Amino acid sequence: MRKFAVFSGFLGSGKTTTMIALTQYYSQKYQKAAMISNDLGHGVDLADHLLACFQGANASEITGECICFCHDVLTARLNSCFADGCELVVSDIPGFGVGALEHVYHGLNEEYPGQYELAPFTVLTEPGTVGILRSGADADLTHILHAQLMEADLIVLNKCDQISEEQKEADKAWLAGRYPQARVIAISALQKEGLDELCLALREGHASLRHPDINYEEERLQSEMGSLSESYLQYRAVVCCDDFDGTAYLREMAGQVQKEFQNSGREIPHLKLLAWEPEGDFGKVDLLGAGKPIETPRPFERRCTELAVVLNANAACPAEELERILSAAVRAVSDAYQLELYIFKSDCFGMGG
Repeated sequence: MRKFAVFSGFLGSGKTTTMIALTQYYSQKYQKAAMISNDLGHGVDLADHLLACFQGANASEITGECICFCHDVLTARLNSCFADGCELVVSDIPGFGVGALEHVYHGLNEEYPGQYELAPFTVLTEPGTVGILRSGADADLTHILHAQLMEADLIVLNKCDQISEEQKEADKAWLAGRYPQARVIAISALQKEGLDELCLALREGHASLRHPDINYEEERLQSEMGSLSESYLQYRAVVCCDDFDGTAYLREMAGQVQKEFQNSGREIPHLKLLAWEPEGDFGKVDLLGAGKPIETPRPFERRCTELAVVLNANAACPAEELERILSAAVRAVSDAYQLELYIFKSDCFGMGG
């Protein structure tokens, strides 16, 4: 079997965490699996790929372009994974993901007929975005989320460890009623719950290769896409004396960024801070919205004397404003910790082109 699955879904739905947990579980229970992190940022070893490597996943990355528009790169990577003994390969997709069904699945099916088995086109969501969909409070965001889910063969309700069993069943029932074309399953990738059902759905299921009428206007989608910017920053931070708390350092930086976005009234759907020290310990901090609490999925186990840091952010503001906010936060918090900075890479751009 040479099966390929795309994981679409909005920022913060847990695509990377799910792919890591899934490929590890699948490899243990069935046969070798691999994941591809797809980022628009240029360079190598971006945050999602590094996190997967730190956690021991069979991972690689495609950067600088979307797999929608680089089928030659994607198929070369798939062929390499399958030649290495993989039975299943999964990849996420940057941006909103709307249109990935057409561009990736139908594109591969037309250009490389019969070469790959396409697993159900999978869209991840989580309780917060289901709440937005059900309320319709944010028209633009609801428009994007709805278009994503209309493409799904398989809807994965992630982060179910954060809600009650009753809420989980209510969200599943609502999604199943609203999107009857898709199978709905519930998991917690972080707690590794529901992975067997997800593995079976991908292993035994197949893409419908539908052409859904997702009823979105190209001009409106481009406008919504154009309101977002993305930033990648890589640097090394070294303390001048003694040591410091790496987890507190990352959390204070996320807090500084959060405060700036709260004051400006703008939104930051996803800020990822990943850092590691020479002995191999690593920490991760996430901010999934200006009004949401800062999360620490992985704290450092010991104090640090130096860190390599990768920062990845998506925000609803112009690129120059995002770059200013992030640079100021890094400088201010690093100065407070008496850290000397060595910037390796800085890349900030509007996602609308």
